[in-house]
Amino acid sequence: MSSTQPTISPENIQSLVINVLEEMTADWDLDDSEEITLETRLIDELAFESIDVVQLVVALEKKLGRKDIPFEKLFIQEGDYVEEITVREVIDFLKEQL
Repeated sequence: MSSTQPTISPENIQSLVINVLEEMTADWDLDDSEEITLETRLIDELAFESIDVVQLVVALEKKLGRKDIPFEKLFIQEGDYVEEITVREVIDFLKEQL
């Protein structure tokens, strides 16, 4: 099986994550109409619930063409789900993994 997936640059990872989040939240009734930035908090600002985290992981795997990214390392710490995560943390995690 040959790898046809192009190498993804750090800049591309950032825009990919933000685009996925914008697509996911486009029809949500959010208080803030501010754009999603590196400092946007998924749970507090975007009102993410556990199902939304799962949908984000699936969407990112699909866009990246990878199913082997250990997202549990990002969303679970010391046996518990993290209480908050920023867009920057998601991007930094993906940069480490890819």
